[in-house]
Amino acid sequence: MQTSRQTEFKMTPAVKKEIVKIVDGRIRESHVTKEDFSELKGIVRELAEAQKRTEIRVEELAEAQKRTEIRVEELAEAQKRTEIRVEELAEAQKRTEIRVEELAEKVTVLAEGLEITRQELKLTRGEVGGLSRTMSYAFENEAFRMLPDILKRKYNIEITEKLIREEVREKEINIFGKAIKNGREVFVVGESKLRLDERREKAEDVFEELEEKVKAVKAEYGDIEMVRVLITHYATKGFLKRAEEKGVIVVQSFEW
Repeated sequence: MQTSRQTEFKMTPAVKKEIVKIVDGRIRESHVTKEDFSELKGIVRELAEAQKRTEIRVEELAEAQKRTEIRVEELAEAQKRTEIRVEELAEAQKRTEIRVEELAEKVTVLAEGLEITRQELKLTRGEVGGLSRTMSYAFENEAFRMLPDILKRKYNIEITEKLIREEVREKEINIFGKAIKNGREVFVVGESKLRLDERREKAEDVFEELEEKVKAVKAEYGDIEMVRVLITHYATKGFLKRAEEKGVIVVQSFEW
């Protein structure tokens, strides 16, 4: 009879310690691997989120790029319209310059014509002025002949010296002479006007002019009584009334 012998295994403290060490090491290895896996999953999730955000941003950039391209096209069209407008303005400017040159030429022609007209007008005024003076002198010459009789007959004023034109104290007096009125010596100071009308000429100016000449005679000959006379072809009723109020004799040519 054969007897089998089994090796008896005895757990010693050293063996136990070694086994615990091996088990702890394996547990640590297993624990680290799980943490690393969890961390890797988190990183993957973050990368997925970042990728998603990147794709959204890329879409936004694509939309922005599209809008930019549209805006660039709009600006290009606006630039084209601006260039067309500039060309139109350049053409308009050119036409304006041509028009200004034409107007300048016309103005020059008109200026020359105006200068000629002025010269002709000056000559005409000179002729009219000469004619007017001629008529005035002719009228005064007639008055010199007719006035003495009218003054004596209507106003009891007798001319003692021939009526003349005279300059006294730098004042030209159309009609000037000595006379007797009611036994007193007087001076006749008169002006001739072709027409006396308070509506066409300031009557006060006529009276003031006559009075200035009266003052000149008084300054030259002393404070002698003055007979103020205005001779005319025609005087309005209004003017005659004002003359009467001022003591001025008005003689119209039809009274001759």
